[in-house]
Amino acid sequence: MLSLIVGIVGASQRRAAWVVVVALILAALGLNYCTHHLSVDTDTSNLFAANLPWRQAQMAEDANFPQFDKLIVAVVRAKTPEEAAETAAALNVALQADKANFHDSQYPASNSFYTREGLLLLPTADLAKLLNSIVAAQPFLGQLAADPSSRGLFNGIGLIAQGVGLGQANLTPYDTALRGVQNALQSAADGHPQPLSWQSLIGGNIAGDAEFVLAHPVLNQASLTPGGVATASLKRIAATLPDVKNGRATVDYTGQIPLADEQFASLTQGLVLGSLISVMLIALWLFLALRSWRLILPILATLILGLAYTITFAAVAIGVMNLISVAFAILFIGLAVDFAIQFCVRLRDVRHGEPDLELAITETARQAGGQIALAAAATACGFLAFAPTDFVGVAELGVIAGVGMLIAFICTITFLPALLALIRPAAEAVAIGLPMAVAADTTLRRHKYVVLIGAAIFALAGVYGAITLGFDANPLDTEDPHTESMVTLNKLLDNPATNPFYADALVANLKDAASLSKKLSALPQVAGVISGATFVPADQAQKLAMINQAQTIMAPTIETTNIAQTGGGNPVTASDIRISMVAARDAILKVKSQLPANSPVLGIAGALTKLIGDNDAQVMAMNAAITKFLPGELERLNQSLMPQPITLQNLPRSVARDWFLPNGQVRVEAFPTAAAQTTVGLKQFSAAVLAVAPNAGGPAISTIATAGTILSSFREAAILASMAIAVILFIVFRNVRDMMLVIATLALSGLLTALFAKLAGLEINYANIIALPLLLGVGVSFNVYFVMNFRAGMRNFLSSATARAVLFSALTTGTAFGTLAASHDRGTASMGYLLLISLLAVLLSTFIFLPALLYALQDARKT
Repeated sequence: MLSLIVGIVGASQRRAAWVVVVALILAALGLNYCTHHLSVDTDTSNLFAANLPWRQAQMAEDANFPQFDKLIVAVVRAKTPEEAAETAAALNVALQADKANFHDSQYPASNSFYTREGLLLLPTADLAKLLNSIVAAQPFLGQLAADPSSRGLFNGIGLIAQGVGLGQANLTPYDTALRGVQNALQSAADGHPQPLSWQSLIGGNIAGDAEFVLAHPVLNQASLTPGGVATASLKRIAATLPDVKNGRATVDYTGQIPLADEQFASLTQGLVLGSLISVMLIALWLFLALRSWRLILPILATLILGLAYTITFAAVAIGVMNLISVAFAILFIGLAVDFAIQFCVRLRDVRHGEPDLELAITETARQAGGQIALAAAATACGFLAFAPTDFVGVAELGVIAGVGMLIAFICTITFLPALLALIRPAAEAVAIGLPMAVAADTTLRRHKYVVLIGAAIFALAGVYGAITLGFDANPLDTEDPHTESMVTLNKLLDNPATNPFYADALVANLKDAASLSKKLSALPQVAGVISGATFVPADQAQKLAMINQAQTIMAPTIETTNIAQTGGGNPVTASDIRISMVAARDAILKVKSQLPANSPVLGIAGALTKLIGDNDAQVMAMNAAITKFLPGELERLNQSLMPQPITLQNLPRSVARDWFLPNGQVRVEAFPTAAAQTTVGLKQFSAAVLAVAPNAGGPAISTIATAGTILSSFREAAILASMAIAVILFIVFRNVRDMMLVIATLALSGLLTALFAKLAGLEINYANIIALPLLLGVGVSFNVYFVMNFRAGMRNFLSSATARAVLFSALTTGTAFGTLAASHDRGTASMGYLLLISLLAVLLSTFIFLPALLYALQDARKT
């Protein structure tokens, strides 16, 4: 092998011009091929093998319920529920009309089914409480229905005050509603009339504090942000909506598409500047290591050429790269540069005694070629060990990076010698080494046993760190929390019903759905359950009777809602309203002593006092704002008290398709408690659900299964890599001791990495876990150089040219990793941090532990 390497290096020198020209032509052809055949898949679900059981379940769910996949979710919030609803409805209509950017859009809450039959979906106890509240407010509602103006409101408030005076009114249950009236009247009194939420006052805001519009965008798969254009269109449309323009409503967005788009955007944010800084620092390290542009330029050119070939290999062998495999470029730069640096630094060392360039290059190949070949082979094995795992993202990365190491080695023994022969760097006048390295060698040799004992102690601490180092299974923790999608999503996490980490299962029929829902609801890890059975409730007869009874009582009141803004057929005037305000205020003041000091009724009296003195235009503006949503809410109340029994046959298709399959299967969905937002809590939630429903799926289940797949893949790869590296080392060394020197140092590097990560508060996640194969690559390379020098008879390791090359190679690699650590994407940044920690651990092991161990072996050999 060594003779072959020396022969290739010699041939490359002799035909240097041809080698360079052919290499550049092949690189150009390869990159041209890449522009047409290499793409990036932004779908994170494709990071794992499709034959995994949880992936099969995930794909089946996507096929059964495609309406929940690849969404942009618009989250509409407003000052009042009515404004949120009208804004969401307007947004939905606009998105449906934008066929260039959206396939479809829906606003589920606008379905008339929820208005008409919504009360039947409430639990019986909640329904009884709501109906009692509505019936108790009948006198007040009667005034509003007969006169849906602010005059009717003030007449109703006057009746409330009379009830207080007679000791017949307990206002505590209505405190929130009355305070809403107080706030609206006070705003009008201050000259800023605002709409009053009658939905909150009359029926309670059952729907929640946000409205959701679900849109399927048209995706541009040729872009790194496929949904970027559609998202921009949504933002542009939202900005034109009246309630958004006047500041009464906001439209935020989240969903699978913008989350993926923003992750890619955060990956590229600052990339150019970071890359420029990285290149400048790498150039600085190379200058300090080599002191000559005639050596630096060949290294950079060799690195770029190898990267071009590796990209071409990726296009041919993989074709479609994923979110993880795109990181191969950083890994390639960080590792492949070591081979060229080793060759050129060793060349400087040889040229100190051999001024002839051709002979020096050949001698360098003889001294370092075998070491670089072994380092490349061992590093490649470390990466290729991931190829057979189910973690497709890292498997593809392993294949690309592993082959890339071999490509880098080939470029190092062909293109690099050819370019050196053409550029012809000058001879070296002084010996090559590191400052203070001789003193460091002496110190290590003198205190070698202290160092080894210290290393053993740190190794034990590292074992503890490795055992207790956490794994963060939550993929959201690798996202930039400041992006629009993440800010919106984080606001939804506290509400179990909008928590994205739910679990769901399919059962045969409604009876089974009701049974499973009951079992899941009993779990302490479950905050709530919704299923198809929720929309066809079993206790409808009792609920219908309750609603019919309330409707009978309320009918004379709410059937007059066709009289709008009139009083006996005459339009309400400012004078009419002012008279009613005076009467209401006076009625309240009469019972002031019977009201608590903080009663909203007293606040209403104060606001009325000021409003009474306003001019007619101000009074009518207040009237318009206060009653804007009143007729609609009275009509909604009227409809809600006349539901029809719900059956599978009359359930709207738009509702049924979310919960029922054509074959009759029913979907059951469980929401986690707030405690399940952590990895431990999510694991407990998933385990509890699976214990009751073994076939359950959904984001919670797949997230934990993903973590299991990742960890098992890395365990498998670690075993394969260790075995492959051990075999290669043994074949080359033909010596178990020397093989174990490399492996022991590598093991210490791993334990130190775990310890440092634990101390730094880092957790392993699906993004930064790829630092582990890199640890194998860097560690093996550096350790091989020292051990092979030891085998060749070297006795001073830190003062050698090899140590200089390793140090500056590490600095160059660390600079490349620093680019990742500075990323705006948290996953990429955590990867960069862990890579830097790993590199520090490797350097400490290689420069302190390994020389001390070798010195101890030297002493043992002497005795």
